[in-house]
Amino acid sequence: MVRNTGRPGYLQIADDLREQIRRGSLAPGDPLPSTTQLATTYDASLSVVKLAVGVLRAEGLVIGQQGKGVYVREDATPALPASDELTEIRATLRDLSQRLERVESQLAKRE
Repeated sequence: MVRNTGRPGYLQIADDLREQIRRGSLAPGDPLPSTTQLATTYDASLSVVKLAVGVLRAEGLVIGQQGKGVYVREDATPALPASDELTEIRATLRDLSQRLERVESQLAKRE
């Protein structure tokens, strides 16, 4: 069910499906439920469901087969959730800032 949280519905659906892939509820090679079934499950429009599946395709977690459906990729490696990516980016920026300060300090001492 898509909740009224301010987060777009298609991202909520993609998050849930991604978690199912990560947990193994949707195993490599398994088909995703049809767009109609997903729309019913999440109480969402077909276009919202298609956007969610598009997110998973862009992440390389699922692959579509024309006329057959959408399947979890055999070699699917779930991407980090956006919050984990942001945490990693912030840590990297902190590290780079500290390193830059040290370099600038050493350069200032030489002048």
